Amino acid sequence: MAAQSFDVIVIGAGPGGYVAAIRASQLGLKVAIVERENLGGICLNWGCIPTKAMLRSAEVFHLMHRAKDFGLAATGISFDLPAVVARSRGVAKQLSGGIGHLMKKNKVTVFMGAATLPAKGTVSVKTDKGTETLSAKSIVLATGARARELPGLEADGDLVWSYRHALVATRMPKKLLVIGSGAIGIEFASFFNTLGADTTVVEVMDRILPVEDAEISAFAKKAFLKQGMKILEKAAVKKLDRKPGQGVTAHIEQDGKVTTQDFDTVISAVGIVGNIENLGLEALGVKIDRTHVVTDEYCRTGVEGLYAIGDIAGAPWLAHKASHEGVMVAELIAGKHPHPIKPNSIAGCTYCHPQVASVGLTEAKAKEAGYDIKVGRFPFIGNGKAIALGESEGLVKTIFDAKTGELLGAHMIGAEVTELIQGYVIGRSLETTEEDLMNTVFPHPTLSEMMHEAVLDAYGRALHI
Repeated sequence: MAAQSFDVIVIGAGPGGYVAAIRASQLGLKVAIVERENLGGICLNWGCIPTKAMLRSAEVFHLMHRAKDFGLAATGISFDLPAVVARSRGVAKQLSGGIGHLMKKNKVTVFMGAATLPAKGTVSVKTDKGTETLSAKSIVLATGARARELPGLEADGDLVWSYRHALVATRMPKKLLVIGSGAIGIEFASFFNTLGADTTVVEVMDRILPVEDAEISAFAKKAFLKQGMKILEKAAVKKLDRKPGQGVTAHIEQDGKVTTQDFDTVISAVGIVGNIENLGLEALGVKIDRTHVVTDEYCRTGVEGLYAIGDIAGAPWLAHKASHEGVMVAELIAGKHPHPIKPNSIAGCTYCHPQVASVGLTEAKAKEAGYDIKVGRFPFIGNGKAIALGESEGLVKTIFDAKTGELLGAHMIGAEVTELIQGYVIGRSLETTEEDLMNTVFPHPTLSEMMHEAVLDAYGRALHI
C-alpha cells in the first residue's frame, strides 16, 4: 500500500501535539496526528484536568466543614470517593471527546496506534487494522512523559500507587505515604489529607516544593503542618516491605538514621521520564539527554524536518508550555517567524490548598545571577477581599532588578493565586517595569490588589500594611 502523504505529521495528541496539529491546519497545511491511547494525552485524561476535578471536590468538602464561619449550617458532612472519582473521569472524558471534535473541525486526520520512525520523513503506525505508512516533510514529536519509577518503589496498583492509580482510587487511604513533594505529590497529599487520610510526605531535598521560592516553600510547609500533614525533608525512602492485604512498611532515612513506619497506601511521585522508547530516534541521529530529546530554542532536533515539543523536550514539564511550543513549531513549519519560548516567563502552578504559583526567578536565583534586587511582600491578611472570602492565609512576593526596574520574578501562595499569576506573566512578556505596575489601577475589592501592593512594597510604598 502506498504511503499516505501529509505536510505535517504530529506524534502524540496531548496539549502540545493536538494544538500543533490545529495551528498547522489553520495555516493551510495537510496534517495527520498519531495517538496510541487517548486524544488529549496525559493532561486531559490522567493529569491536569482530572486532578483539578478531584481537588475541587476536596475544596468543597473543606468549605462545607467551615460553614459555621460563614453563618451557615451543614451537618452530616461526608464524601463518596467512587462518586468523586466518577465525576473526575467524566470531566476527562468530556474534554477528550472535545479534542476529537476539534480534529474533525480542523480537518486533521487522526490515526490511533503506536508510531515509529523507520526513516527520515516516514512514520509507521501500528493500528488495530494493520500498519499504516505515512510520509511528511515535517514531523513533530509530542509523545510526552510518564511517571519515573525508582527500584523497589515501583507502583503495583494495590499498595503502591502511581498518579494513575490515585486518580481511580477504589479505597480511601487511612495512613498514606507520599514520596516526593513536587506538584504531583503535593496535590495528591493535599487531596487525600483534606478527605481525612493521615498523610506523610517524604522529600529528598531540603524543603518541600523545591523549585519554588524558599519563602513560599516555608509558608506552604507551615500551612500543611497546620492541616495535620507530616513532612520529612532531607529524607529518602530506601525500601518498601509490601504485605498484601495488610500494608507497607517504609524504611525512611533521615539525618543518617533509618526508621520504619507502616502505611496502608503509598503514592510514588518522584518525577517523570520522557517517552522516547521504540520510536527509532537513535537511528535517525536524534540526541537524547536523560530521557529527553535535545532541541534548540525553536524545538528543532538537529535532524532535518524533525521537531520535539512538550515534556519529551525537557523542562519545564508543563502543559501550557507544550501548547505554546506546538503553536510556535507549526508557524515555523508554515514559514512564519514566531518568537522562541522564554522558559523564565512561563508560570508554574500547584493546586494544593493553599495554592502556589510563580513565574521568573526566585530570590535566591536572582542573587546567584548577580542582580541587585528589591523585594516586595504583601500578606493576604491585609486584603479586604481575602478576608471577606475567609481566605486570609497567603502571601504575594515580587522581585525586581534595582537597577532597571525589571520584574525578575513573582511568587504567590494562597487562594486563587493560580489565576492571579497570569498578571505578572503578562507583565514579564511586555517587559513591564515597576513604574508601569505602580501606575496600573487595580479594581477594588479584588485579590489582585495584593499584586499591586507587593510591587509598592518593593519600593517602600505599600499602603495597607
